[in-house]
Amino acid sequence: MEVVNRFDRRVEVIENLFITMHDGTRLAARVWMPEDANSEPVPAVLEYLPYRKRDDTRERDSLHHPYIAGHGYASVRVDIRGTGDSDGVLRDEYLPSEQEDACEVIAWLAEQPWCDGNVGMMGISWGGFNSLHVAARRPPALRAIISASATDDLYVDNMHYMGGCLLSDNLSEATVMFVNNSLPPDPDIVGPRWREMWRERLEGSGLWAAEWIEHQHRDDYWKRASVSEDYSQIQVPVMSVGGWADGYTNAIFRLLENLDVPRKGLIGPWGHKYPHLGVPGPAIDFLNETVRWWDHWLKGIDNGAMDGPMLRAWMQDSIAPNPAYDERPGRWVGEDSWPSSRIDDREYVLTRYTLDDFVDSTEVRPRPLAILSPLSVGGSGGKWASYAATPDLPTDQRDEDGGALVFETEPMAHGMEILGRPTLTAAVEADKPVAQIAARLSDIAPNGEATRITYGLCNLTHRNSSAAPEPLEPGTKYRIDVELNGLAQRLPAGHRLRLSLSTSYFPLAWPPPEPATVTVYTGESRLSVPVRPPRDADALLKDLGTPKSAPPMARRNLESGRHHWRTTRDLAFGTTTLEIEDDQGTTLIEETDTAVTRSATEWFEYRNNDVTSARGTTRTVRRVERGDWRIEVKTHTVLSSTSNEFILTAELDAYELDDRGSRRVYAESWDRRIPRRLV
Repeated sequence: MEVVNRFDRRVEVIENLFITMHDGTRLAARVWMPEDANSEPVPAVLEYLPYRKRDDTRERDSLHHPYIAGHGYASVRVDIRGTGDSDGVLRDEYLPSEQEDACEVIAWLAEQPWCDGNVGMMGISWGGFNSLHVAARRPPALRAIISASATDDLYVDNMHYMGGCLLSDNLSEATVMFVNNSLPPDPDIVGPRWREMWRERLEGSGLWAAEWIEHQHRDDYWKRASVSEDYSQIQVPVMSVGGWADGYTNAIFRLLENLDVPRKGLIGPWGHKYPHLGVPGPAIDFLNETVRWWDHWLKGIDNGAMDGPMLRAWMQDSIAPNPAYDERPGRWVGEDSWPSSRIDDREYVLTRYTLDDFVDSTEVRPRPLAILSPLSVGGSGGKWASYAATPDLPTDQRDEDGGALVFETEPMAHGMEILGRPTLTAAVEADKPVAQIAARLSDIAPNGEATRITYGLCNLTHRNSSAAPEPLEPGTKYRIDVELNGLAQRLPAGHRLRLSLSTSYFPLAWPPPEPATVTVYTGESRLSVPVRPPRDADALLKDLGTPKSAPPMARRNLESGRHHWRTTRDLAFGTTTLEIEDDQGTTLIEETDTAVTRSATEWFEYRNNDVTSARGTTRTVRRVERGDWRIEVKTHTVLSSTSNEFILTAELDAYELDDRGSRRVYAESWDRRIPRRLV
């Protein structure tokens, strides 16, 4: 990362100011702006998050907010109601009150003497979500947004469910918010009322995991913050950004297809990171791209920000399987519209263990192939979204394929490039009312190594609708469509494409309530792959440059962290356990003399092939210390299930610390039983 120390405009920082909502609630903001903004007003750019501007995102904020401000903007970072140093309690994600507050904040920004009345909104993950949500509410001063690593549909593509299957990341994300929402505001910002505010949060935020598991179908709970319900509500330009190692790229394709506003899509090789911090690399000079976007839409500068293709994507080259990469080899490619008329679907018929693109499916006799996968299939699948403690990407898929139905092409004579979303259309039947299929595509090298390039999940009870699932009638044949995640991948000559189908994919997806055998009928089933022809214009695409940022905040590591993914098999008891440790150690923020400790550990385990033995456990510790202000929060959450219900237990403990030890100031426990409804 190249550090930029001088900008066109000298920047001043307001460590905290409060923005008062109509009901008297104060939202805490940190502001970077040109020193002369009061005499020469500038547009404002809002980032609006629940992740504690005072410490949690402070290092990341230091990289890009001063950079944007130095180019002539008021860059504003606001804590959502009930988080960080803002008043109130946050009771769930993406509530209407969150969006209403954001509209008030935007109106307030537009009225400030240092703002010229034009406002943009940007963010990654939660901030990418609410940028879309707020745009759909059309606050008058909002002129454009940048949405990174977010989705237009909370149920279809989010950390909760995929294809109607419950994701383990549902538990992981709930744990993140469980501990974040249990932290107090900073006394240096809010004063002596910090204990009162802390108590209110501890008592009021609740156990979000229970709410998310209660809503197992695509009901109004998920629709309320899904802009896919009415794309026409968004009437401002949109830049949508993501990475192939993340879980949110499908939304970029849908936004480009369905929005009727100026729009750009950018997909790199990255995980759940801003592109200037992108891993796997190459990272890009994304902050320069954001400034060009804001210059065009907030300042009216004709700078070519909308030139070039509508979709720009990193076409990944073939690579050996590995759970972590520093760089993904490849090149940038572009499409002027989406869907692209240049891309053709190549259909492969599933025959007996082969994918054949030269066979008419009507001429192939259907042949039943049955599979009941062991629970071990999925252990090499990695995380739904690569965002925390690497190595969390999929490993060699040969470890999985012994428990799957496998179909593959002959070695390719000329190679192939794929861009878009493959689809499996299959004729299937099951011997139980609830069953699932995981479909994986892998790049098979001549030496046999299998690198997963995409996958999709399907709860077969959702074959017609995720809003109104229907149980399967054992022995009845059904047609299903499984849309796999989008990708841009080059398969070289001599490589093969493999489709693997399994009935388990734990721990990425929770297993069905009882073992279910699924029968796939070859001849009646096919795989459709979007194949992209070469394009000479790709070589002329503008160079996106190497990453640049403002200077990072001063910090010092007081205690080193630990990171690992470790799988253990206990042959005596038949148990397999995946342990994921993300211990970030203790960091001293020198600007505020605050020490922050972060630690989270997850365990996912099962016994033999007992689907009811699946279990997810998380433990977190967060500690914030400065002088005689020393607090600690611990959480412990366990998710298990029977064939009829999910069992969710949790514990929350909060402490004040001193030289004599710790004093518990709050404790609460939960024990919830939630009926399984075709999941």
